[in-house]
Amino acid sequence: MALSSPLLLVIIGLSSLAAQWLAWLLRLPAILPLLIFGIILGPVTHVLQPDALFGDLLFPLVSLSVAIILFEGALTLRVEEIRGLGGVVRNLVTIGMLVTFLVISLACWGLLGFPPELAALVGSVTVVTGPTVIAPLMRVVRPNAAINQVLRWEGIVIDPVGAIFTLLVFEFIVLRQQAESLTHLFWTLGLTAAVGLIAGALFGWLVGLALRRVWLPGYLQNFAVLAIMLTAFGLSNAIADESGLLTVTVMGIWLANMREVDLTEIIAFKEELSALLISALFIILAARLDINALLAMGWPLVGVLLVVQFIARPLCIALSTAGSSLHWRDRVLLSWIAPRGIVAAAVSALFALTLARSGYPGADRLVTVVFAIIIGTVVVQSLTSAAMARWLRVQQQQPRGVLIIGANSVARALAAALQKLDIPVLLTDSSWEYYRQARMDGIPAYYGNAWSEHAENYLDLSETAQVLALSPNRHQNALAVYHFSHIFGEKKVAAVRSGAELRGRGKGENPRFRRHERLFGHEQTYAQLSGQLAKGAVIKATRLNENFGWLEYLEKNRSVVPLFIQKEDGTLYAFDGESTPPLPCTLIAMVQNEPLSGREPLTAAP
Repeated sequence: MALSSPLLLVIIGLSSLAAQWLAWLLRLPAILPLLIFGIILGPVTHVLQPDALFGDLLFPLVSLSVAIILFEGALTLRVEEIRGLGGVVRNLVTIGMLVTFLVISLACWGLLGFPPELAALVGSVTVVTGPTVIAPLMRVVRPNAAINQVLRWEGIVIDPVGAIFTLLVFEFIVLRQQAESLTHLFWTLGLTAAVGLIAGALFGWLVGLALRRVWLPGYLQNFAVLAIMLTAFGLSNAIADESGLLTVTVMGIWLANMREVDLTEIIAFKEELSALLISALFIILAARLDINALLAMGWPLVGVLLVVQFIARPLCIALSTAGSSLHWRDRVLLSWIAPRGIVAAAVSALFALTLARSGYPGADRLVTVVFAIIIGTVVVQSLTSAAMARWLRVQQQQPRGVLIIGANSVARALAAALQKLDIPVLLTDSSWEYYRQARMDGIPAYYGNAWSEHAENYLDLSETAQVLALSPNRHQNALAVYHFSHIFGEKKVAAVRSGAELRGRGKGENPRFRRHERLFGHEQTYAQLSGQLAKGAVIKATRLNENFGWLEYLEKNRSVVPLFIQKEDGTLYAFDGESTPPLPCTLIAMVQNEPLSGREPLTAAP
């Protein structure tokens, strides 16, 4: 019995939610459970048949979704960040990208017998890794700082750069089919590129100007940017075929690099919209996979996967890291990790639909091969990379860092004290003023909400051992606790009380969060700590031992708020206000700015 269209749409939505939740629960890249759910609904059970469900709307649905995904990715590409990257990352997104493209293209042409155009398209689509698959993998693998930085920045930068490269390859292939002569081909290709570049820059400048001069009310800005972006996409395609995706990519990059334009809320909105579209889109695309066609490719397809894993990536790394200071062990792990992700799957599906509409033979094979590469790289590398890092001895030792939610005065003072003890510290805050002050104080900081998708991709947690929620906003502390408890465990996350206990306050609250409001003892609140700092208190580290222990310390300091205790092995834990510090140790406490009667507090690493 065929299910009704509304019920099928509900099934797509529920499946998307279930897949995202499963990815969160198992700490996997979301693309993997999304593809699995889609395959089960489509070729396995035939419950979902996207072509029958959407009909002629399937192509515009996929086309607009890919436009939004590329625009959202382009909003994160800042030229100043590229200038600051190391030579290895620059090589990876230039020389390495071209080498990967050539090797995979030749493999598809030689092993699968693809026409050169289709083989080149597979090669261009699969050069992109992307932060959505790299970031979750890095938390599991925990490689050393050099490997972590190279892989994370490669994924971030190659997302939009690889998308532009793929668009140019695709447009060359499509326009070559339509061109009547070589002159006509280059004229059409030049027109398409010109329209994409000019329209993208023009619309990006107009939107940036509107945001800078506040021509739109705040509640309309997100909607306006989305509507204008889709308008630019449609108009570009109307002027020059296949120029729309280039337009929205250039528009996003232009906006990202325009001065005095705050994109915080827009990026957050686009992240939520992209997550919704990606989830549903992947269920739909995976449901269209032809399992029989996948199996029919047989060993040649396995050969392509082996080329991707054992030839394309190692050659890319060898050329990109030549002359660098990376150890050979680092290079081996870099050669192993390069999972393909969202952009590859979405763009390949759109290109396959476009080629099929233009009558290109065998266009569906593009999606089959690309999805096989995605599944193969994600599964193999997710299962083996951590063991590979341990075998190579490039996995980080037990992390010691502290992630602090908030960059207010209390958080900055505490971070400065921890830095003096050689403890890695990272602050996060959605307040630009607090973020700017932290950076001016020389404290590493992230601007934005630490639980956002942007933070998921950009926030480096490789050195983080525990999370402290020090925001005066209780709701933000709760969100941080719920988010990071799943990543680091309940015992590694704690929050400061944001205010005094109110009568009847606990009736509507989650007791799980109340258990985490234990920082520095149950009597301390953010307001009290902030007030002490305002009155001139400072945070100091003092060495305690058998000669100068806890009781002697209290006698010398009548007004003191113990905050942290660092054991001899370097382990740091928050003072609970009840137990006595074990000796010997280093006590980090907030005290009035007075000398300790001849005993100078320690400010250096123990």
